[in-house]
Amino acid sequence: MFLLNQATSTIPSFGSQIKVVVAENFWGSLISQLGGTDVQVYTIVKDPNADPHEFESTTADAEAVARAEYVIVNGAGYDDWALKLISSNNIPNQKVLNVANLLGQKVGANAHFWYSPFYVNETLHQMYADLVYLNQTDASYFTQQYANLNASFATYNQRIDEIKQQYAGTEVASTESIFVYLANATGLDLVSPPAFMEAVAEGNDPPMQSIFQFQDQLQNGTLRVLVYNNQTITPVTQEMESIATQNNVNLVAITETLQPPGATFQDWMNAELISLQNELGAKASG
Repeated sequence: MFLLNQATSTIPSFGSQIKVVVAENFWGSLISQLGGTDVQVYTIVKDPNADPHEFESTTADAEAVARAEYVIVNGAGYDDWALKLISSNNIPNQKVLNVANLLGQKVGANAHFWYSPFYVNETLHQMYADLVYLNQTDASYFTQQYANLNASFATYNQRIDEIKQQYAGTEVASTESIFVYLANATGLDLVSPPAFMEAVAEGNDPPMQSIFQFQDQLQNGTLRVLVYNNQTITPVTQEMESIATQNNVNLVAITETLQPPGATFQDWMNAELISLQNELGAKASG
């Protein structure tokens, strides 16, 4: 869990465009690209140091939600503060996309849905349908935007397929559950203890047995890479990174939110996939 650094916000001045409020910037990037000139998007969590789990919304955030026609949240316990803002305002006819609900996921599920190419595709389709519902006059514009956005994912999808073709079944590890969906999509064998990954993702201390098991895995010579969340630095994750380096396991850094913050979703994910592919193919130093 990384440290909370609450940024101040400015109450947006919405024009004639669809008023959209998004809880996190990874979904914000997608709806901004999809809606183009027909939407004005206010993103609440965009500070790379802010933890969506523990984020404290501002008055400006509440005002933005109260004025929004369309609100997008991640759900599954990831951003309950956003759901409270929606509930407290109770705006008639306000359209809400709860990604977890769309995907049939409950609180307690792995909430890092944006790391699954399948879930991203499903979420994009729902965003498109919602924009058409909110502004049917510009349906043809949204249809073209949707086609363009899907086309822009070609490199992302191709690299996932390449990694699967080249490295399916390769044993890898991760310090937290953020990597589970992408490991599944690329066919990698993620062997690190689930109890360890889930505890770190929730900001808790992993069970000692899971720590011992993870240490053994990093030392037994079968792991190719260790993936870690660069925004979640704790003594126990640093220890695992150190053990990995000592045992010739390559390190791959990923992040929870868009890096750099102004990048598109596709550019961010492509950069991480390139790093993963390179480290899977590289000979570890040591």
